[in-house]
Amino acid sequence: MADLFGGLDPAPASDAHAADGPLADRLRPRRLDAIVGQDHLTGPEGAIGRMVAAGRLSSIILWGPPGTGKTTTARLLADAVGLRFVAISAVFSGVADLKKVFAEAREHARIGTRTLLFVDEIHRFNRSQQDGFLPFVEDGTVTLVGATTENPSFELNAALLSRAQVLILRRLDHGALGQLLDRAEALEGRPLPLTPDARDALVASADGDGRFLLNQAETLFSVTFDAPLDPTALGAFLQRRVAVYDKDREGHYNLISALHKSMRGSDPQAALYYLARMLVAGEEPLYVLRRITRFASEDIGLADPQALAQCLAAKDAYEFLGSPEGELAIVQACLYCATAPKSNAAYRAMKAAWRAAKDTGSLMPPQNILNAPTKLMKDIGYGKGYAYDHDAEGGFSGANYWPEEMTPQSFYEPTDRGVEKRIAERMAWWDERRRTDRG
Repeated sequence: MADLFGGLDPAPASDAHAADGPLADRLRPRRLDAIVGQDHLTGPEGAIGRMVAAGRLSSIILWGPPGTGKTTTARLLADAVGLRFVAISAVFSGVADLKKVFAEAREHARIGTRTLLFVDEIHRFNRSQQDGFLPFVEDGTVTLVGATTENPSFELNAALLSRAQVLILRRLDHGALGQLLDRAEALEGRPLPLTPDARDALVASADGDGRFLLNQAETLFSVTFDAPLDPTALGAFLQRRVAVYDKDREGHYNLISALHKSMRGSDPQAALYYLARMLVAGEEPLYVLRRITRFASEDIGLADPQALAQCLAAKDAYEFLGSPEGELAIVQACLYCATAPKSNAAYRAMKAAWRAAKDTGSLMPPQNILNAPTKLMKDIGYGKGYAYDHDAEGGFSGANYWPEEMTPQSFYEPTDRGVEKRIAERMAWWDERRRTDRG
């Protein structure tokens, strides 16, 4: 079971096993206040700090990216409030393991010892298995501390979430990761064989993951170099950490949301960055292009009708060229949409028209605009009085096209941006003609 943590105790562990263990384990923190990067939780005003001060711990879900301190926080919480610590992993445990844990917790409760049950990657338990925790959490048999890298709203039962407090651990920033390297160098008694720029590059390569950073540092400590490594030499020696990105998880939705909103905010530079984040991480290019195409209709519409054409052309180009050459066409579509005039008038018109269609049911259109393919239909008035607009002055008859039981509606309200400004002028002219003709 991975022990992912975000902070380390400056003082090394004294036991022999720790002395022979990996650097990350030898620097494992032994106090909550030694965890770096999570002061918003472990500080005096944080949720964890307040629980410890009160000596009472509720069930919690620790949600955060890898290497931010979830497992270590749970261990130190148990020590801080005097609970027996039991850890299981949802990857390797099943119903039988849970039953055994709950039975042992009840035995210990009889002699006055409460249990903190830490469940790593709790989101990997299915819904029925998660339900199995409820009675034991409710009756106090265990205090549950679950750890997850996934959004609890999507991955955990509502019933379980209602009985636990969700605490969010932050991705470790440059300063927190730098503290970890300082502690590693203090323990080893020597600096890392890196130039200052290479040290910064090493921190950046960790992508907020403290354990990964320390594992990389341990590799560097294990090798003798003639001179400190610069960023280029460091890159040749160590592999950069692959960015955390699951196509069916929250990271996927966060980035596509950021891409969409950057284009909506007319920031082509940010939009291109998030597009690159997704494609570099291995996202399906046509998925991203589908979302950009949707954007062309939802957020640009008739303010620039060419936006949709650009997206469809990008699809054809990508399918013709393949990857990576075809990805440039996706970039072009993204930049076109980000720099185009914006309007959601068509999107709002669609929603309003859909609501009206549901509210008005099956109202018949006026008879004058109905086709009359049979004699009977002509006899009862279908098509009678229809004004053929091409024969009218200016190609506009001003006839009524709404059901008799329904007053004319206004769904589409064009903006004064881009092509829609001309559309608005044309619609205003038609409206004035209708009022004059019916006046």
